Amino acid sequence: MKNKEEQPTYESAFAELQQILQALQDEAVGIDDLTAKIARANELIRFCRERLRMTEEEVQNLEFGIRG
Repeated sequence: MKNKEEQPTYESAFAELQQILQALQDEAVGIDDLTAKIARANELIRFCRERLRMTEEEVQNLEFGIRG
């Protein structure tokens, strides 16, 4: 992924992940680039999952604050 100063948004990471998936489905990725594309996809998946987890925690904290 990019350095911390250039952290992508969830939307941009998800869009890049979709582009990689489409390239793989279209068989547009050469064998020499396959490993790099899969590694990048794994980074993006981890980033998106973490962003979703953090957002879920924030929403639960807000709900608890409203109910509490």
